[in-house]
Amino acid sequence: MSQPPQPGEPEGQVPGSGTPQGQPYQQPYPQSYPQQQGWYGPPQPPPSNKTGLWVGLGVLGLVVVVAVVAITGFVTPGFFLSDSKSDGAVASPSSSSAPTSSMPETAPSSSVRIPADRVPVPKRTTPLADPSECAYPASTRGEVPKKATPPASGPTPASGTTAVTIKTTVGDIGLTLDSALAPCTVANFLSLARQGYYDSTPCHRLATSGLQMLQCGDPAGTGTGGPGYTVPDELFPEIKYGRGILAMAKTQAPNSGGSQFFMVFGDAELPPEYTVFGSISDAGLQVLDKVARGGVDESQGVGDGTGAPRIPVTFQSVAIG
Repeated sequence: MSQPPQPGEPEGQVPGSGTPQGQPYQQPYPQSYPQQQGWYGPPQPPPSNKTGLWVGLGVLGLVVVVAVVAITGFVTPGFFLSDSKSDGAVASPSSSSAPTSSMPETAPSSSVRIPADRVPVPKRTTPLADPSECAYPASTRGEVPKKATPPASGPTPASGTTAVTIKTTVGDIGLTLDSALAPCTVANFLSLARQGYYDSTPCHRLATSGLQMLQCGDPAGTGTGGPGYTVPDELFPEIKYGRGILAMAKTQAPNSGGSQFFMVFGDAELPPEYTVFGSISDAGLQVLDKVARGGVDESQGVGDGTGAPRIPVTFQSVAIG
């Protein structure tokens, strides 16, 4: 589904039932990164003003270089004649191919900058009723690669925390789920974990620039899959995203979350439209940092700079407690 992060369920973004909604909110940036239909996940924020400034300076520099080269070519006969050795190097297929498996797994994106400080887990100014009422209606969109039984509807505890450990192929990721933030979402995650829904599922979407998150939870690994039912949005104005935050992915439709969620390991300037339901342990963040520095395979993305992680991440099991 979709993403933390069109992220995501960022059910991530990339795919299944869509992108967020929430409190009345003024979008801080234009919708320049539309999601695919049925895709879950948070949008990829647009380039900052600094990016535009550097692009402008780069263009100016290019004009100067072209002028110098043109003058030199006119004054120095033979300047523009190609060098056979250089041509051979440029034409070599290996010069543009992806890094080979013999390279360090962090080489593709060794320049990824990840903030060191965690952000505080947001708190509700006005606590929810405890217990709170929850319902999980059948989904009318997205794929259902692996159907699950929804949690029981009705009164659900809205207090307390639950420790969870996701065992993955790259290391254990510890989570703390907070029922005071999102009781229905926590109940859903625990229900899916107990059913083994997440076992053997891949994390399909990584974002390392602007929005820094890993999105997981779609058994199909496409970003469009969900469990066959939806989870209500549990939003509040105090929601903030950043390093250490665990949030649900969704489509652009409200109340469209399902099984996809995203783990934020760095920056994430998103509107408060994705349910925050817990936090990530320090050891878990180190695992995510390793995956992030491995880089993004954009060939498996949707054209927004995100894609499957070059270091594959597959959930082996989810232990509660």
